[in-house]
Amino acid sequence: MGIAIPRFGAENPHPPAERAKAGDVVCLPQALRRKRRDTMQRWLLMTTLVGSLFSAGCSVFGYRGDTETPHYDVVDRIGDVTIRRYAARLAADTVVDTPDVIDARQQGFKRLAGYIFGGNTTKTEIAMTAPVAQSTQKIEMTAPVSQTRTGAGWRIRFFLPSRFNRANAPQPNDDRVVLQELPPETFAVLRFSNSRSEAAVREHTAALEQALAGSRWQPSGAPVAWFYDPPWTLPFLRRNEVAIPVHQTSETPQP
Repeated sequence: MGIAIPRFGAENPHPPAERAKAGDVVCLPQALRRKRRDTMQRWLLMTTLVGSLFSAGCSVFGYRGDTETPHYDVVDRIGDVTIRRYAARLAADTVVDTPDVIDARQQGFKRLAGYIFGGNTTKTEIAMTAPVAQSTQKIEMTAPVSQTRTGAGWRIRFFLPSRFNRANAPQPNDDRVVLQELPPETFAVLRFSNSRSEAAVREHTAALEQALAGSRWQPSGAPVAWFYDPPWTLPFLRRNEVAIPVHQTSETPQP
């Protein structure tokens, strides 16, 4: 008497992997349960990961939360360019003696962070604000018997929270950090995301200058770059800006 061996075909449509070890008892419901359980575990893992990122402050996604930024009023627009009027502000400046923009940012922010996080006469820890501003600063020769770097350096600037003024702001312990009172200013500002390399800043500055050409707003100072987010923020969610101080002319803009 022979033994009938089940075959996979029209009469037995389930493949061997979906059958039990004994006979033709099919385990399809168990397979579905396993698949559903694996899917649920994957979703749980993803949900936990996303929740952890949000609980950590969402810095990866560029979330700035309650970070204070300098107040301004928008007084005009030229396409994607906004004309902003800023109130008086107090800033902490440091000039970094290097032509390398990335190195300048790192050194400059390290100095300013030392001031922000207690490196001052009153040991006051200052809340973070945004943006961090960066502009070029010419470093000239001094005399006599003193030698300093020639060429271009970088000025890194941190805007203090609005509750501080010259009278109540703590004094930096690092003499490379200097407090500056900034008067009310009007800036033409162009916002962009992704790369904040020197080439990207140069490209968007050129676009800003082109937008101002022929308008009633003319440059009155050097360009500056503002960065609002930490460097690990996803590039497409970064808020970067280039700005140029401007004044309004009496001439009618060309069409």
